[in-house]
Amino acid sequence: MSFHERSISLPSRPHVSETQVEQELHGLEASISSSNSISTMCDGLRSLANIYDGLEEIICLPSHQVFSSQQRNMLDGEMEVSLELLDLCSAMQEIFAEMVVIIQELQVALRKGDDAAAQAKIQSFARLAKKARKHFKKTAKKAASNKMVMLLTNAREICISLLESTLHLLSKQIEMPKQSLVCKAFYKKKAVVCEEQLKELECSIGDL
Repeated sequence: MSFHERSISLPSRPHVSETQVEQELHGLEASISSSNSISTMCDGLRSLANIYDGLEEIICLPSHQVFSSQQRNMLDGEMEVSLELLDLCSAMQEIFAEMVVIIQELQVALRKGDDAAAQAKIQSFARLAKKARKHFKKTAKKAASNKMVMLLTNAREICISLLESTLHLLSKQIEMPKQSLVCKAFYKKKAVVCEEQLKELECSIGDL
């Protein structure tokens, strides 16, 4: 997605087409809408990174260097919004890193049998998840007459949806217990799984 940071050397393979990218986006959208697992969201982020590679390749083709002034304005506008998405991805990476630390501290509290400390860490996790949700702002959809702009818009919206869904799933992983930690074994297992998922998410977002 960070077009200006990509290497200009591309692998020797047939040029990807707009139709192929559109099909990949539809397939990705279908796969994430029919699943509610964090592993699927990680796979989705990695697939999206490949899709952005394809979009960059198409944009760099000579046939896509000639646009009308209206088309150029539309493309520039979408590219500007995509930079905001980079900021969102960066912010989410930092939040996931903070969540990893909280989960690690929760594991220590659980091993020590310190219920009060464990409860405090779960509350910290919940507060951080709530804070993260504020990064997602609703934007009005605009009809795009240009195919490339439409593809970039769809990719951006899917990325936001992936991140938002992931945050929701993470929030459900570590929830406040209704009573003191009577299910410590359950929370120990949840904490280990959550830490692994968060580290995978950090890597997946880093690929974008």
